[in-house]
Amino acid sequence: MEIDLSAQEEKAWLFQRAKMFSSKLKDNVIKHVKNVQKIGKDDPRRIIHSLKVGFALTLVSMLYYVRPLYNSFGVTSMWAILTVVVVFEFSVGGTLSKSINRGFATLVAGSLGVGAVHFARFFGHKGEPIVLGILLFLLAAAATFSRFFPKIKQRYDYGALIFILTFSMVAISGYRTDEILVMAYQRLSTILIGGTICIIVSIFVCPVWAGEDLHKMIANNINKLANYLEGFEGEYFPLPKKINSCAPEYKTILTSKSTEDTLANLARWEPGHGRFGLRHPWKQYLEIAGLVRQCAFRFEILNGYVLSDLKAPQDFISKIQEPCSVMSIEAENLRVALKSYSPETEKDLLEIIPGVTMASILIEIVNCVEKISGAVKEFSGLAHFKETLDPKLSAELGQHQLLHKGSVKRVLEGDNEEENNSSPHVLITVHEEQPPTTNEKKVLGAET
Repeated sequence: MEIDLSAQEEKAWLFQRAKMFSSKLKDNVIKHVKNVQKIGKDDPRRIIHSLKVGFALTLVSMLYYVRPLYNSFGVTSMWAILTVVVVFEFSVGGTLSKSINRGFATLVAGSLGVGAVHFARFFGHKGEPIVLGILLFLLAAAATFSRFFPKIKQRYDYGALIFILTFSMVAISGYRTDEILVMAYQRLSTILIGGTICIIVSIFVCPVWAGEDLHKMIANNINKLANYLEGFEGEYFPLPKKINSCAPEYKTILTSKSTEDTLANLARWEPGHGRFGLRHPWKQYLEIAGLVRQCAFRFEILNGYVLSDLKAPQDFISKIQEPCSVMSIEAENLRVALKSYSPETEKDLLEIIPGVTMASILIEIVNCVEKISGAVKEFSGLAHFKETLDPKLSAELGQHQLLHKGSVKRVLEGDNEEENNSSPHVLITVHEEQPPTTNEKKVLGAET
């Protein structure tokens, strides 16, 4: 009886374990399916890119499946398949970069490898491996060292790597075979075929342009700065009705430099397309991105004061609420608003330091925004973008002056030091410039 009971308990335990395993497996499958759906919805171009890679591999596999092509290239057709796998990138610029690097490096390294083999044979059977070893050492060391140069690392690193690989294979293989020219020719031709297929599919089948992604990224970053300024008033000042939240979207700008550099590098490889000509000023994007990032760092400091428990007195905040609100919308008005401020009640200087600090940070932000505006104006001229300025905005620009620099000083009321230290008044001075006479704002996404 006890044996039957223990057997039943064991069966129940096994059944429970199997049920838990199946339930866990089902949950994992559902989780992965949802993750796949999310990745596809976030950017549908990823799905298209996957289909493009499969299509390119199918085309290049014809070198194996079609008998006449296989008779011409033989087993070296595998290099074409390998080329498609390693050079087909998400963007057109990435595919062109790797394809051109791989093709050019294979051509140069293959030629040098054949030359090195023929040169080494002049030294006889015993001296040939020694000469080949010396040449291999020198060229491999030189090519590896060249990868440490910033410009080569940025644009030609993959080509240097393929150069080392190809030269080593040709030089070493040439010692044991007499058909070195045939081997080099087959390797070069199959790599060119694979690279050409990748370029054609990447450009003509739902292309993804790195330059367009860079353009949208910079425009989106500027929009994030504008959104923060719009929500700044509702976060720092007490309002009966909340406006847009001061969400820290700008934080993504602080870590976007590597992505911007990569996209700008890939965009230089791309042919002219759409609004982007062959000599499009891609470097100007990086200059604008740097200014936007400087402004975002100032926002980070400003956000620290917004979220800090150390606040200025409410009456001081209420006095600067209106000028700061206007500055968030029209930065030019901050100079007039701060200049007209005059405190009526005695305040300890230390109490208004948070508010003064806030104002000084806002002054720096306005300077940074002005630099961004100038950089965008210069870029729009280089890129030959058309000006699409709202007439109302143009009229407003003519009415206001741009704010540049500011300073905070204590007002001296007596001759002795004790009276000066107890003075409750503070003077905020803003240095002026002449109002702009021309339109200084252009839309980053304007069409040519």
